[in-house]
Amino acid sequence: MRRYPQLSAFVIGLSCRCPLCGQGAFSQGYLTVRETCEVCGLDWSKEDSGDGPAVFIIFIFGVTVVPLALWAEVLLELPLLRPFKATIVALQYRHRPPGQ
Repeated sequence: MRRYPQLSAFVIGLSCRCPLCGQGAFSQGYLTVRETCEVCGLDWSKEDSGDGPAVFIIFIFGVTVVPLALWAEVLLELPLLRPFKATIVALQYRHRPPGQ
């Protein structure tokens, strides 16, 4: 039976360490999960978080940032959509292949 470190899963996760030994680096590069832990050898090749982390971040920011943006829009009457639309059109124009 595996013995996990005394640290919580949140501490291990926030420190990006191995969930078994708490010492090995979790990733190589920015988001690529290592095949195995370089300290204890735990096999991570079958572990997959899928889109879960992105969904949690979207929910957290959606609950905090969107109400603030709506509040600013109503109270300050900021023209948020027009600058974003103009930026998208400018980016499309600038990066359009020649002749199109």
